[in-house]
Amino acid sequence: MGVLVCCDCFFYRKSKTKPNGKKPPAEEKKQYLEPEFTKIRVVDFDLKELVVLPREIDLNEWLASNTTTFFNLINLQYSTISEFCTGDTCQAMTACNTIYYWYDERGKKTKCTAPQYVDFVMSLCQKLVTDEEIFPTKYGKEFPNSFESLVKKICRYLFHVLAHLYWAHFKETVAMDLQGHLNTLYAHFIVFVREFNLVDPKETCIMDDLSEILCTPAPPPAPAPSPPASAPSPSSQNHVTER
Repeated sequence: MGVLVCCDCFFYRKSKTKPNGKKPPAEEKKQYLEPEFTKIRVVDFDLKELVVLPREIDLNEWLASNTTTFFNLINLQYSTISEFCTGDTCQAMTACNTIYYWYDERGKKTKCTAPQYVDFVMSLCQKLVTDEEIFPTKYGKEFPNSFESLVKKICRYLFHVLAHLYWAHFKETVAMDLQGHLNTLYAHFIVFVREFNLVDPKETCIMDDLSEILCTPAPPPAPAPSPPASAPSPSSQNHVTER
């Protein structure tokens, strides 16, 4: 397998025709935005509390720990629907009206299937997060100067995978009753990358409608109504006896 060094995406939302001259298909209804699905979460507290840098933790250590965790969780989430993401069902890596392309080491743009793209993403992320020179785990080992830019690259790739999961495989996710896990993972990831400016908003804007819904803390449940006051029973009332 050739080494692919970077990726890019092509937007045709503002174009009346696709590069091949055909009109783009009408935008499908976004099932994942329906309230019956967006209200399903694994947790119901403010996720910002989970991503804020603790005072006693080094920033790079915090970024490394969270980035590695998100890579593992998103890889696991994708694996739940991987049998449905094939070269036939997903002939391009799409999300909303966006097609993601890879650029090879010679700068040639390559359109690949979604499973191929995800395989490249996960292989590259795995290589980076397990490289002791980039994600050091030994005490006293310094992070490289390129660390933040590599974290941004990983997060950008992982966002593409999450966006594809919603766009192309949300029905399968619902069928397996995993939409709560996907919603919580997505919201947690978006809150994290926003907190540390790890992904350009121009990159994530295609999913802003979902982000604004899921990243808003769910309102607390309404208190249960108080039971109506019952009239005192005759036996509980004071009786005065005439003398």
